[in-house]
Amino acid sequence: MQLWVGLGNPGAKYAGNRHNIGFMALDRILEDQGGGPWRSKFQGQIAEVRFGSEKVWLLKPATFMNLSGQSVGEAMRFHKLSPADVTVFHDELDLAPGKLRLKAGGGHAGHNGLRSIHQHIGPDYARVRLGIGHPGYKDRVSGYVLSDFAKAEGAMLDDLLRGICDGAAKLAQGDGPGFTNAVALRVNPPRSSGGGSAKPAKAADPKPEPQPEAEEKLSPLQRLAARFK
Repeated sequence: MQLWVGLGNPGAKYAGNRHNIGFMALDRILEDQGGGPWRSKFQGQIAEVRFGSEKVWLLKPATFMNLSGQSVGEAMRFHKLSPADVTVFHDELDLAPGKLRLKAGGGHAGHNGLRSIHQHIGPDYARVRLGIGHPGYKDRVSGYVLSDFAKAEGAMLDDLLRGICDGAAKLAQGDGPGFTNAVALRVNPPRSSGGGSAKPAKAADPKPEPQPEAEEKLSPLQRLAARFK
């Protein structure tokens, strides 16, 4: 069982904000999987989806961004999950719009939603960093993240969210490269040259099964990182 958390602020006035791209990602995953409906629980909205035998809880905290950890901690404790079972989808100023990166553990880099989660469950959880770009000046960041995506960014945003849905099953299986490959193929589809057919993307090497003895010696953060190798 896993817990996927989308970060954002509740309410219609924030729905199209760049800061709410985590909410947008979970909404699209739920729609794509035909799951739902959202239910109020754990100081947020929660829904269940399945990828084969893997159950994934989707959580959108309703505490506002700066208190996201309250909701995440409550849901994690109720379902008896460890931080290594948690993946957080959030906006990332240091990535260009449309870019996506996976990260296992680490600091919060000043992101208030991640800072709150750190306070409640520690740093040993996975993150799906969703690029929104940077306004260029530090004093413009607050207004920038709380502004809506521009109309010109609509196609880029749609491709990114569709790519996340394409790769969601891979993410649930712990296949990080498979997930990011699926997103990349949607955001930057291969182009044919000279009228020929495009080369198919190289499949990620199969991930070897961890040996039980070795896995027992790994720390929670090492087990988390191993999910995305």
